[in-house]
Formats: sequence, C-alpha cells, structure tokens
Amino acid sequence: MLPTNRNRPQQRPARSWYFISDMDFSDPKRKPRYLSKILMVALLTAMCVVMLTQPPCHRRTPSVFSIHEPGVTHVLVTGGAGYIGSHAALRLLKDSFRVTIVDNLSRGNMGAIKVLQNLFPEPGRLQFIYADLGDPKAVNRIFAENAFDAVMHFAAVAYVGESTLEPLRYYHNITSNTLVVLEAMAAHNVRTLIYSSTCATYGEPEKMPITEGTPQFPINPYGKAKKMAEDIILDFSKSKKADMAVMILRYFNVIGSDPEGRLGEAPKPELREHGRISGACFDAALGIIPGLKVKGTDYETPDGTCVRDYIDVTDLVDAHVKALNKAERGKVGIYNVGTGKGRSVKEFVEACKKATGVDIKVDYFPRRPGDYAEVYSDPAKINSELNWTAQHTDLLESLRVAWTWQKKHRSGYGPPQAMVL
Repeated sequence: MLPTNRNRPQQRPARSWYFISDMDFSDPKRKPRYLSKILMVALLTAMCVVMLTQPPCHRRTPSVFSIHEPGVTHVLVTGGAGYIGSHAALRLLKDSFRVTIVDNLSRGNMGAIKVLQNLFPEPGRLQFIYADLGDPKAVNRIFAENAFDAVMHFAAVAYVGESTLEPLRYYHNITSNTLVVLEAMAAHNVRTLIYSSTCATYGEPEKMPITEGTPQFPINPYGKAKKMAEDIILDFSKSKKADMAVMILRYFNVIGSDPEGRLGEAPKPELREHGRISGACFDAALGIIPGLKVKGTDYETPDGTCVRDYIDVTDLVDAHVKALNKAERGKVGIYNVGTGKGRSVKEFVEACKKATGVDIKVDYFPRRPGDYAEVYSDPAKINSELNWTAQHTDLLESLRVAWTWQKKHRSGYGPPQAMVL
C-alpha cells in the first residue's frame, strides 16, 4: 500500500524561449519596432553601396603628407618655428623638400611660420602642426599620419644660464623629448636623423681648437642634457634593429639672419636676459634695454672676456642640408660646425656698435654660472667629409644683415593659422 502522505512533486517551471517572444508577430504593437530595424539595415546597406560605387573623385583623398612620393623627401623639422629651425625650413623648402614643422611655440614664433607659409603656399610643400614633443601620444599620432623620410631635430630650450636655474626642465625638454622622437621614429620606420647638438657638450677643454675627438665633459645642465641625448642616439644607432642614418652637428655660437630679410631672431621678451649676445646688442641699440650687460671680465683670455666661435645661421643650415644629403643607413657622422676662429665678447660688442651705428652703453658684471673662457672649433672634418666650409665669416657683415631685420621687426612676428593637435 502506497503511503498516503507522499509529497506531490513540485510543478516544473516553464522554459523561457526568448526567440519565440521576440518573434511574436501576433502583437501588433511590436511590428513597427522590427520594421524600423529592417528599414535601418536596408538604409545603411544602400549607403555603403553608394559610397563604394561612386567615382574616385568623390572620395576623400589622402593628404600628400601621408604618402611617400618618389623623388620627394619629406622632412620633419622639430622646433621649426624657432630661430635656427625656421631658417633650416626655409632652406629645405627652397631646395624642394617637403616640410612638416612641429613646434609648441614656447620658444618659437608663429610669425616665422606665416612667413614660410606665404613664401611656399603650394599644396604639399609645408604644413605646421602645433604639438609638444613631451606628449608621446601626440608625437606618435604625428608619425602615424605622416610619411616622413627624415627628421631634423632642433626643438630644445637652449640657454646656458637658464639651464643652471632650471636644470630639470632642461633634462626633460632635451633628453626626454629626444627619446620620445627616437621611439616614434623606430615605431614608424623613419631611419634618418639630423640632430642639432652643441659645443657645450665639450665643457671647458684643456686645449684649442676643439675637434670631434675632444673629450666631452659638459659643465652645465644644457651641455649635459645634450650629451645625454647624443648618447641615447648613438646607443640606439648601434642596435641591429635600428639601421639608422645619423648625423650629429655640434655647433658653436649662432648669429646673423636670412640675407634676403625674410626671417630673423625674435626671442620672447621674458627670455632676453638669457639670450644670445647679438640679441642683447640689438635690443640695446633699439633702446629696448638701457644697455648691454657683459658678464665676466676676468677670464684667462687676451682681453679678459669670453672667446667664442660665431657661426652665421645661413652657413649652419647649409651644413644641416649637406649632412642630410650625405646621411647613409648604418652610419653615424659627428661634426663640429664653426668657423675655426675665436672672437672675444669685447670684439663682438665693438662690431655690433659699428653694424648698428649706435654707441651702445656697456656695463660689466661677474661671470655667468656655467660659462667657459674660450671655445672655438676645428672644422677640418666637416670640411673634408661633407665639403662644407663657412662662407659668411665677416662678423661685421653678419651683424649688419641681422640688424637690418631687427630694425624692421622691433616687435617681432605676428601669429599665423596653425593645425592644432
């Protein structure tokens, strides 16, 4: 006899068949929903068909800057809105290179970009990108969207005195940013680098003139940061994956401006106290500052002031272009770029007085931290290997050319249009 108290099994729950409920066309309220989905799919399909079948002229054309074009060398010029970088860009454009300038305008001038844009308005010649090399994502995007053949890396803060006051800024801006550029070059298969370095990497050598074999013992953060960047470049160039064509140009004190008066030097007003002696001389001649401050009169030199090798900016950019044309994959070239002749600060000031026609007031002060007594180059190596020789070696004439531009541009440049990342 079966037990009368046996529990009745629980009723099995009904299964949920979602596809049945979703496909229940018996509910008239659901029909519009599915009809709209079908219509949307049909519309998107039709749009895709139209886009794929329309003539090529109606499609978006890739930028010429993103394409490697036979017979055209596309050069990225970092810091191309600056004094030296803008002159280099001008020379490259005159020589029919395609140029992309990247600059954050912290030291450069948008007006210099405008001059170049007006001189070379043809499509595919020049583009300007406002970006900071300290932003790896922005730099990587620039390389991803452009087909570069070579990089001329000028971008850097570059004042010896300022570097002693803000050393961390200099290591970040020069050394770290160079690493960012190298990483982007490696990631996007750009194999040619022309690096803008400095004689400050040598420090205060025991004997003159300075050759490329002179030991490098920099004595200020600017020179140290540049040497660190050089070391990174050289280490990377030795790796098997790199296959780099590298040219490192260590140049001396730059003066002058474009002989045709299109470009010049226009430092930010707040940076004038750290700037080049030529800028200070011109500011004094223009009455922007009351006089010229010469720092250091007790150096072991003939007249007690520093001795420097002054190289005209036109000659300097010529060296960069010749280095670019001579660069070979798997090889590294290191060159001093100077005249081979030293001039004292007092000599320079007297030449500046003659060039401007102004009896500039001169005040003398103690040495500036991090400065060296005497620095001038032996340009024999670059003379023989790159067939380069400084042509603008008349100090007075270089200053006269620069003064002509300064008189016409007392307030510097004005702003142009720029593409912003």
